Amino acid sequence: QVQLVESGGGLVQAGGSLRLSCAASGSFFSRFFSITSMGWYRQAPGKQRELVAAITSGGKTNYADSVKGRFTISRDNAQNTVYLQMNGLTPEDTAVYYCNADGALAWGQGTQVTVSS
Repeated sequence: QVQLVESGGGLVQAGGSLRLSCAASGSFFSRFFSITSMGWYRQAPGKQRELVAAITSGGKTNYADSVKGRFTISRDNAQNTVYLQMNGLTPEDTAVYYCNADGALAWGQGTQVTVSS
């Protein structure tokens, strides 16, 4: 059974930075992590969950327009971990952040990011 555990969120002032981590566990999925595209999603209060950034198995990335130039997604296949470096945070980035493989996996608890103005 795959488990996704997100961490690294917190309270930060506008303009600040955070680095989120997502660790994927499960003996079966571990064998396939390196060939699985992964993404970071976020859900703000009263809004639908949206894809923020994604990375393919080969390291190709794409970003939502709202975070381009500020966020960077990366992965460490040896650690079955995906990262999201977030710089230049704004209050509009406040949300619970999740990782997933295109929604194919059970969602984790997420990690709360709160940006104060």
